[in-house]
Amino acid sequence: MMTAKQVFYKGHVQGVGFRYSTKRIASGFDVTGWVKNLPDGRVHLMAQAFEADELDSFLEDIQRSSLGSHIKEREMKVVPAETGLRGFSIVRD
Repeated sequence: MMTAKQVFYKGHVQGVGFRYSTKRIASGFDVTGWVKNLPDGRVHLMAQAFEADELDSFLEDIQRSSLGSHIKEREMKVVPAETGLRGFSIVRD
């Protein structure tokens, strides 16, 4: 059973390589999903994994990385998994 979470990051999270760093971190985990900038200055991440622990470890690694200092607020919720996702990608506007 796939576990999926949607996360909104607030703070100085655009223009600091947030999406690229997130994609690099994702490559070390068995997760799929995407990350994109929002017009209001937040970053929106959607990630899913077959193992809930794997997904949680990935999200914790984002917090523990250099990105953590840019994050002021993190809003997270469990969402239904998206079908057909392959890999982890950066979504451009």
